[in-house]
Order: sequence, then structure tokens, then C-alpha cells
Amino acid sequence: MTLTDVLLLLAQNLVLIVAVMLGLWLVALRLKDVSFVDAVWPLGMLLLALVTLPRTDGDPTRKILLVVICAVWALRLGLHLFGRWRASGADGRYVQIVEDQERNKGWSFAKTALLFVFLPQAFLAWLTALPVQLGQVADAPAAGGLALIGAGLALAGIVIESTGDAQLAAFRSDPANKGKVLDTGLWRYTRHPNYFGDACVWWGLWLIAAETGVGLWSIAGPIFLTFTLTRWSGIGITEKAINRSRPGYADYVKRTSAFVPWPPKKG
Repeated sequence: MTLTDVLLLLAQNLVLIVAVMLGLWLVALRLKDVSFVDAVWPLGMLLLALVTLPRTDGDPTRKILLVVICAVWALRLGLHLFGRWRASGADGRYVQIVEDQERNKGWSFAKTALLFVFLPQAFLAWLTALPVQLGQVADAPAAGGLALIGAGLALAGIVIESTGDAQLAAFRSDPANKGKVLDTGLWRYTRHPNYFGDACVWWGLWLIAAETGVGLWSIAGPIFLTFTLTRWSGIGITEKAINRSRPGYADYVKRTSAFVPWPPKKG
């Protein structure tokens, strides 16, 4: 594919994901809740991988590897988040966003949902998913050692993320744990094993894509995701809410790594 072909493919994919998010925005207007966007976000990234598959001429093994790993990640995470939304209702983070814009700027629910949630999510899904798009376009040699390393890292990330989510769900399901802090299992070594696993998945997908020259440029995707999880809307917002509801969380923060798993500090 020529550079023009690649840029056209990426532009078409961006238009597609924006159209999907606009449709979901209309659904949110009926529900008066935007929280389900977290569940459809990974599925949107899978959609980008799938629509790229038949339109590119990259190595078939590499293309299938990228799409299958993305599918396993997206379906697992999407179903998990959808189930959590159905069980728990509106996410307090999004409720706060809507209330802040209404109070400070006089914006309606519809305007806030469009400009602060669905349109940004469309672009950010497209950006994060660059490895499963650009990794498919180059007519490069067959997938080799770097792709195998990337696949291993991505699959390990899925296991870490899935295990962390399962441990948290089991902990929350026990009424005796209300107000307590989960500090066992993976949560003993990192305060956010789900976030760390997520990052591993997309760095692994990037390694698979990086065997192609054009795939190297998709590094913007995992860099952005890691920044989001560690510095923007991930750890900071999550821990701010937890600190208000769990008195023992400050001590947990002092002894436990925020992101990369590490033995807890003593004392």
C-alpha cells in the first residue's frame, strides 16, 4: 500500500468510529446515561481491527494475530464492563462531568455527552488502536520473533487484567468487605493490576506491528494509553474517589506500587 492508501484507510476508519459513537450518543440521550461508553470503547477498537483486515495486504499471520488478540481482549473487557454497568448503574465519574458542565457552563446533558464523552472517545479509540490498523497494512516479511514476544506480552496482559478484575469482583461480592481495601492476590503487588494488564496488551500488539516499518509509527497508541491510565483519567480519578470511601486506602497507597507489580514495602 502507498502512503496515500494508508492515510486514506486511517481517515475512513476514523469516520467510521465517529459515526458509531454518534449513534451511541443518541442511545445515551434516551437513557440519560453515558456510562455504557466504557463497555463499547474496546469493542470499537475491535471494529477498527476487523474493518482493516480485508482492506490490507500485510502478512496474513501477523494480521490474524493482531485481530485475534484484539478480539479476545475487547470481548472479555467489553462484556465485563457492560455487566458492571448493568449491575451498578451510572458511573459517578460521568455523572460528575455532566453536573460540572451544567453548573459551570450551563451546558445540556446532550452537549456534554457529545463534546466531553462520545466524540473524544471516538478519536481516542482510533488513536489507541493504531497498532491493529497500521500493523496490517505493510507487505512485510512474515511474522517473526518480535511478533512472538509481542503476542506473549499481550496474552500475559489479558491474563493479568482478567485475574485482577475477577479478584476485585469476588472481593466486592462479599458484604463483609464493605469499606475494606483489597490487598491480596495481584492487588498486593499493584494497586491497579487491571490497568497494568491493559497496557501490556497494547504494548504487545505494538511489538507485533513494529516488525513492519509503518507499524513502528503506531507507538503513539500504547504511549497514549499508558499516559491515560497512569496520569490522566485512570489512576488519579479512581484513587481520588476511593480515598473518600475507604479510610485504610492511604496506608495501602504507601506500601503498594501504583502500576507496575512490585513487592509491597514493609512497615
